[in-house]
Amino acid sequence: MNKTLIFFLIITGISMINKVSANAYKYSFTSIDGKIINLKEFMGKPILLVNTASLCGFTNQYEDIESLYNEYKANDLIVLGIPSNDFGNQELSSNDKVKEFCTTNFNINFLLTEITKIKGQNGHPFFKWVKEEAGFLAFPKWNFYKYLVNREGELVSWYSSTTNPMSKKMKTEVKRLIDNK
Repeated sequence: MNKTLIFFLIITGISMINKVSANAYKYSFTSIDGKIINLKEFMGKPILLVNTASLCGFTNQYEDIESLYNEYKANDLIVLGIPSNDFGNQELSSNDKVKEFCTTNFNINFLLTEITKIKGQNGHPFFKWVKEEAGFLAFPKWNFYKYLVNREGELVSWYSSTTNPMSKKMKTEVKRLIDNK
């Protein structure tokens, strides 16, 4: 092999390693039922992650998140709700209560994590990564921030609490991610 080809292969390999290690697939969460949810299990699928709270003024968005999930789950969309008590202490006191609330009031079928710390030193690393990838404004300032990850595990867009999950801009981006195989 000539030196140019070897150099190219080394650089390409390093680039590929960095891309894989610098994406959402390196993170995992604990489900509301205590099982590990490794985002790498969803390689090749678009993922919507939403930090949630049961007693928030935006809690009615659960219904629209479920509608979005139902509309696109046959097209590989994965939805992960991440309950947190970090913003206004608006989450219920236990995972069992959150699960019951979501099931009873919104018939949630998408994945839910356990109540998860987002802010501060003990905040979940996924949200620290969001801040590194997209900047300070992308880091959740309240409940119901939404993050779209493409089929390669890259953060491609984020939306604040006020953006409805069934809004035209979110549905357009979800459809683009689904169509981009």
